[in-house]
Amino acid sequence: MSKHVDVPEDHPRYESLLTRHRIEAGVDKGITSRQGLIAQGRGEAFDYLLGERTTDSADAAERVAVAHLLLAEHAVLSVNGNVAALAPAETVELAEATGADIEVNLFNRTEERMQAIADHLREHGAREVKGLTADARISGLSHERGKVDADGIYDADVVLVPLEDGDRAEALAEMGKTELVVDLNPGSRSARAAAVPIVDNIVRALPNMTKHAQELAQEDEATLRELVEGFDAQAALDEAEREIRTGTFE
Repeated sequence: MSKHVDVPEDHPRYESLLTRHRIEAGVDKGITSRQGLIAQGRGEAFDYLLGERTTDSADAAERVAVAHLLLAEHAVLSVNGNVAALAPAETVELAEATGADIEVNLFNRTEERMQAIADHLREHGAREVKGLTADARISGLSHERGKVDADGIYDADVVLVPLEDGDRAEALAEMGKTELVVDLNPGSRSARAAAVPIVDNIVRALPNMTKHAQELAQEDEATLRELVEGFDAQAALDEAEREIRTGTFE
């Protein structure tokens, strides 16, 4: 944790400030890019509008996303620098609860950053971290996020892409992958390309998904498929937008 963390727990912005400090610490550690600071600020603004809480529509989407992960033949959780800084242990816990692989994928990719993030995830319990081999490419992407592992994201049928960028979100959807996106902006290309858009903060979404995974692990395949088939992505986005516009979280 960053040396700047001295926020008293009764501070009204306690959780938000801790999140900012995690991003700062990520930059200091070489995990998060400086552009990640900007992305964090943009997400925080949307979180204010959502009341900094997991809404009912987000919770329902998280439950459906977990059903997809449990039904998948090969699920992968994609991790960028902000995810690694904000929720490394939570990512590992969700992977373990759903049987998913973890793969690092970066826009501002260097071998040093890739290795630093992989090491950071291992420090938080990950046994295997994919992404460093990068022996395959997502079709249509010329930038560094197109580099993936052949036995990771390239081979996956279901991919969780928290804090995604629109280009890769659209490219993965075009490859026929079931894409689960965590994005606080319901109007983003990422959220709109997703089979399951989750309009929530990553630091709340991942632990909540792990809780759902522990509950749904006891259910049969028919129950999981009923959850998946009953989900309406556009309705979820519409509800998130309504919650932002009206400030009502019912």
